Amino acid sequence: MRSLRTGLPLAALVTCLVALLTAPAAHAADTPLRDLAAAKGKVMGTAVTGSKLTGTYGDIAGREFNALTPGNAMKWGSVEPTRGSFNWAEADQIVDFAEAHGQQVRGHTLVWHSQNPSWLTNGSWTSAELSQLMNDHIALEVGRYKGRLATWDVVNEPFNEDGTYRQTLWHDGLGADYIAQALTAARAADPSAELYINDYNVEGVNAKSTALYNLVRSLKERGVPIDGVGLQAHLILGQVPSTLQQNIQRFADLGVDVAITELDIRMQLPSDSAKLTQQAADYKAVMNACLAVSRCVGVTVWGFTDSDSWIPGTFPGQGAATPYDENYAPKPAYYAIAESLGGGTTTPPPTDACTATYSVGNQWNTGFTGQVRIACSGAALSSWKVSWTFGAGQQLTQAWNASCTQSGATVTCSNASYNGTVPDGGSVTFGFNGSWSGSNPVPTVTLG
Repeated sequence: MRSLRTGLPLAALVTCLVALLTAPAAHAADTPLRDLAAAKGKVMGTAVTGSKLTGTYGDIAGREFNALTPGNAMKWGSVEPTRGSFNWAEADQIVDFAEAHGQQVRGHTLVWHSQNPSWLTNGSWTSAELSQLMNDHIALEVGRYKGRLATWDVVNEPFNEDGTYRQTLWHDGLGADYIAQALTAARAADPSAELYINDYNVEGVNAKSTALYNLVRSLKERGVPIDGVGLQAHLILGQVPSTLQQNIQRFADLGVDVAITELDIRMQLPSDSAKLTQQAADYKAVMNACLAVSRCVGVTVWGFTDSDSWIPGTFPGQGAATPYDENYAPKPAYYAIAESLGGGTTTPPPTDACTATYSVGNQWNTGFTGQVRIACSGAALSSWKVSWTFGAGQQLTQAWNASCTQSGATVTCSNASYNGTVPDGGSVTFGFNGSWSGSNPVPTVTLG
């Protein structure tokens, strides 16, 4: 972030939360990521929420990616919340969208310890009953989409961090061979789908990834159907494992494919230019590791926009983990992905291309009238939001040409329905009235 003084009398602190960069297509890479990836024989995928596949979200999902993963729509708790009662609406919606946009679908996930329906987790099952439940679920769900899905994450997260098997409903009820049983059932339900085991914290060479490696080797030796391993890659800023490519290669050497299945790279908020630059380097490092191994089939990001990311709800104070910001503007990470795929050195617009300036036009003993001007040079906005923090107890009383709210000392204003667009070389303004007592100080303006 950069700071400057406006030089205007009684200016106030304005943070342009610039949600704001132009309609995404204007600043995205000239060639969509999916086309760059396809040229290298790779998948560039994203997890999606079915209900959001309209408008800008749907446009980006369809334009930039050649594979979709349902974030939650195919998990057991979603499709069969009550035993024998099914809800396929969102899953069907995602598959239909993918087919309409020439995309493949990664089914996620069939056998997992989490997001199961309560009737399943709270039941008292014999081993025979549990075995039948798992077989029936796999046959039903995989069978429903037979021939339409390219890949299934059949078993998800079977290991503890030390490489021991996770104690779950499935492991405790059926033993470690529940994994082989699930893979065999999935192959029977759709012989053409690629079958994967998927886990997290297995990106580098460590105890957990070695346990997964040993399992896959054993399954291959036994003739159990296993086509690939998924490395989730929920990573932390600056912590891409140095052994990532080595690890991908050792799995490939077993004769299976490898996919990066759930990539995001989280940071401590707020984000700033240094963090976003590091994040871009991290995304590029992951992409390059996959591109270096022929059997690494591709990379899927776990949501492409920060507004659809699971990170803030799970890791308080962290976020900004995806290639697009909350307002669908591509971040440096997006351009790093494009560059790694051979898209040239396209760079995002400068962070100071659009500015917000607060000024006071009139002031009297109990109140004042202010104005904010949002101007662009070298970029454009399709929407905007600004905020500032009053330093001496001032209160906003009225605003026009913007929608404004105040919480404590912080005021946040966003565009009205008619003035969200700020063209390159253009500007918009909005005004407001406020009350003050004692002083109306001049803080520093920051742009984010």
